[in-house]
Amino acid sequence: MTVDGRVLGRGGVRVGGLGVGCWAIGGPWYAGEQPLGWGRVDDEESARVVRRALELGVTFFDTADTYGAGHSERVLGRALAGRRDEAVIATKWGNTFDEQTKQATGPDWSPAHLRRAAEASLRRLGTDRIDLYQLHLNDLAIELAEPLLGTLEDLVAEGKIRWYGWSTDFADRAEAWALGGRHTTAIQHSFSVLQDSPEVLAVCEKHDLASINRGPLGMGLLTGKYTAETVLGPDDVRGIAPEWLDWFRDGRPAPEWLRRVAEVREALTVDGRTLAQGALGYLWARSPRTVPIPGCRTVAQLEENAGALAYGALTAAQLAEVERLLADLRDPSERN
Repeated sequence: MTVDGRVLGRGGVRVGGLGVGCWAIGGPWYAGEQPLGWGRVDDEESARVVRRALELGVTFFDTADTYGAGHSERVLGRALAGRRDEAVIATKWGNTFDEQTKQATGPDWSPAHLRRAAEASLRRLGTDRIDLYQLHLNDLAIELAEPLLGTLEDLVAEGKIRWYGWSTDFADRAEAWALGGRHTTAIQHSFSVLQDSPEVLAVCEKHDLASINRGPLGMGLLTGKYTAETVLGPDDVRGIAPEWLDWFRDGRPAPEWLRRVAEVREALTVDGRTLAQGALGYLWARSPRTVPIPGCRTVAQLEENAGALAYGALTAAQLAEVERLLADLRDPSERN
């Protein structure tokens, strides 16, 4: 059973069942000494990833202005040169940065910054419109986010963006924009075998929004390539993990999360899928609104992810077995 194309919520924009997350292709950038990227990348290989994705029918690309301090948008824009109309581009705003020093310089939720950021992203991407523009401040207070809706509607009217959304893991914030934003069409949230998100998914289903799934492969844990001996580099966000990233610790995969991956591996690979392909199939089985956006830095990684499309969603029986295993793992007594 293959995965058919999906619709990005109210907007009616059709995409494949899979997108490409473009955080990693931005390369290094920092907040002081804290790395925020995934280490050094080969821009030519990144461009090959984008072009190969189009060949495979993977047309949805999700980036952010802050990834690599603008570099991800520039790489994506160059790779899509001459093929812009084949792609659906999503980007994000809300964090400021210095492109020269590669340093993050803090959040800015003002309407004035929103307009400046949109114009800058259009230039870096080399395009005249952004298909999906997303607020990139996960826990911004609703009363601070609501004033942005008017500016977003102005940008829609000007043809600079088509639709907008919020990258947030909070159901109340998703609900606020679902109700308050005429052109709200998607919520991006952390969602994977390792991290459930039923409340935000329910908001998406209730209000006809797309559920864009970041971290669908657990930042690499669900690819099966990391072991207890793996050590991530000092220019990788996982190598010096910030407080919000609990899947990695001291530059290594956290042992409790490796155990959780081991518990569900067989159920996710029983029909010949790779572990990563099974993890993507799990998300498709959870809802027809899900669009996972795994990152990839090589063509080989992209091709493995895209291979999941031929397998499609997990069957009802497979999903039930994975959910049974996860219910045990999520029990508080199992976490200590």
